[in-house]
Amino acid sequence: MAAGNQGPASTGEHKTPSRRHTDANRKLKYISLTVLVIQNASLILSIRYVRTLPGDRFFTTSAVVMAEVLKVFTCLIVILFQKRGNIRDFVALLYDSIVVQYWDTLKLAVPSLIYTLQNNLQYVAISNLPAATFQVTYQLKILTTALFSVLMLRKSLSRVQWISLLLLFAGVAIVQLEQDSSKKKEAIVSAGSQSYVKGLLAVIVSCLSSGFAGVYFEKILKGSSASLWLRNVQLGLFGTLLGLLALWWNDGAQIAEKGFLFGYTPTVWGVIFNQAFGGLLVAVVVKYADNILKGFATSFSIVVSTVTSVYLFGFHVDFLFTLGAGLVIGAVYMYSLPKAAAPPTGADSFPSSSSPSSQTDGFLPKSLEKEKGS
Repeated sequence: MAAGNQGPASTGEHKTPSRRHTDANRKLKYISLTVLVIQNASLILSIRYVRTLPGDRFFTTSAVVMAEVLKVFTCLIVILFQKRGNIRDFVALLYDSIVVQYWDTLKLAVPSLIYTLQNNLQYVAISNLPAATFQVTYQLKILTTALFSVLMLRKSLSRVQWISLLLLFAGVAIVQLEQDSSKKKEAIVSAGSQSYVKGLLAVIVSCLSSGFAGVYFEKILKGSSASLWLRNVQLGLFGTLLGLLALWWNDGAQIAEKGFLFGYTPTVWGVIFNQAFGGLLVAVVVKYADNILKGFATSFSIVVSTVTSVYLFGFHVDFLFTLGAGLVIGAVYMYSLPKAAAPPTGADSFPSSSSPSSQTDGFLPKSLEKEKGS
C-alpha cells in the first residue's frame, strides 16, 4: 500500500515545477483579464458619474496631465526595478535613450500629441453620451486601427476579420439609430446641458486618432530595441508637456484663479489612477493571456457597463440597442480570433500571418489607451 503510493508521489514531484509554472501563468491570465474587465467598465462609468454630479467640476485638462504624470512615474519605477535598483545604470539609460538619442525621442511627439487629444476627447464624449452608448461606439477604434494597419503596416486581414469589421460597423450604426429616437433625445436633454452630437463627434474623432496613433506607435516599436516601458516614459513626457499646453489654452485663467486641483474628490482621484494605470494593464494581459481572451474581456466589459448603467443612470435598454450591442460584442470576439494557417500551396486572397508575433503586435499600442479607456 505504501509502495503503491510512492509511484504517483514521485511522478507528481517530478512534474511539480512545470505544473506550478503553468498554474501560476493560468492564474495570472485570468486575474489580469478580470482586472481588465473591471478597469474598462469602471473607467467609463466613473468618468460619467463624476461628470454628471452636481457641484464643482474638476478641470478635465488637469486630470489628463495628472494621469500622464502618474503613468511616467509608474514606468520609471518599473525600469528602476529592472535595473535592480542601480541608480547609476538607471540614470545612464534614461540619459542615453532620451537625451543622446534625441531624434528617436522626437519621433514620439506625433503619437503623444494625438493621445493627449484623445484623452481630452474621451472626457468630452463621456460627459455627453450615456456610458453604455460610449462603450459600444468606442469599439470603432478596432475598425480604424485595422484600416490604418492595412494602409501603414501592410498587414493582411483574414476573411473572418473583414466580416467582423462589417458587423462592428453595423452594430454601432444600429446603436446610433436607436439613440436618434425621440424618447432617447428627451432623456438626454433632460439630464442637463449635454449635447449628443458633440459627444458623438468627440468619440468618432477619438477613434480615428486612436487608430492612427496606435499603428504609428507600433511602427516605431518594431523599428527600435527600446523597451515598452521606456517608450511609455518618452510618450508620457511629451504627453505631460502637451497636456500642460492644452490646460493653459483652455482653462489657464480659471486654473490660475481656482487652482490645479480644484474640484478633486476621492472619486476624481480614483478616475485619474484608473486612467493612468489602465493602459499599462493591457501589457500584462497581452503577456499572460491571448487575443481571444482579451477580446472576450472587452466584450464582457460592454455588458457590465450596460447593466450597471441601467441601475446607476436609469439607462433604457431596448431591442435596437440590444441588437447593436450584440453585433459589436460578437464582432470584437471574432476579430480577436487567430488567423487560420495559410495552405501550403494555395494562394489565399486574404494572406494569413499566424505567427505569434503577428498575433500580439497589433495589440502593443493599446497598452497606452485609456483610452485606449479598451
